Amino acid sequence: MKRKYLITLSLFTLVFLASFTNLIDKKQKPVVVLELFTSQGCSSCPSADVLLEKVGKEFENDQVFTLSYHVDYWNYIGWTDPFSQKEFTQKQRSYARKFRDNQVYTPAVIVNGQEHFVGSNRSKMYAKIKEYKNKSSQFDISFGAKEHTSKKIKFNYKIDGNTSKAKARVILAIKERTTNVKRGENAKRTLKNHNIVVNESYVSNLTANGNYSIDIPKIVTEKDELSVFFILENDQKDIVSAQRLDF
Repeated sequence: MKRKYLITLSLFTLVFLASFTNLIDKKQKPVVVLELFTSQGCSSCPSADVLLEKVGKEFENDQVFTLSYHVDYWNYIGWTDPFSQKEFTQKQRSYARKFRDNQVYTPAVIVNGQEHFVGSNRSKMYAKIKEYKNKSSQFDISFGAKEHTSKKIKFNYKIDGNTSKAKARVILAIKERTTNVKRGENAKRTLKNHNIVVNESYVSNLTANGNYSIDIPKIVTEKDELSVFFILENDQKDIVSAQRLDF
């Protein structure tokens, strides 16, 4: 009887430890979100756009998410960036206030909402990805049913973790678009942009389980492939978790 009891206890211990390990791994899986503030009217931006594409594809399966926010303060030079929005300029200025910075610039990358650097700096980009991949997360995000119409994308989500102090924003992005620039600093160049943000909104009354819908703007065509990004932030706008839903 004593021997059987020990065997049972050992099996129970193994099962418990395995379950506990899986729970930790699930809740503490690190994420890296790279938000590039860019413009088709800026001659310094194409190299950053290329680098963002490279790391996005290289770390696609490693919870590294890349986003392109096109600002509007370069439009006066002669080329109006079709993806630019004043809201994205305001978003960058909000980050600048957080960092106690007096100015905004392109190309600029924000890492997990916590720091910024020049978006074309390859060595810095890889160093920061490595650094933030070693920082754990307290949340796990998963998706359930989804629906894609011509005007909206709807989906169910589930958050594993304490959401009482978290905020969530949902981002709709075009996976890739090529543009022939006719005027401005990049005149006569063909530019390729990736994960171009075309809509962003915050979830009101965030709960651990819920559903959400986001509008598809007119700039999206039938040929565009889309992704939805679900991002969790704390009160300081630090990104604490993220997940992507592809269509």
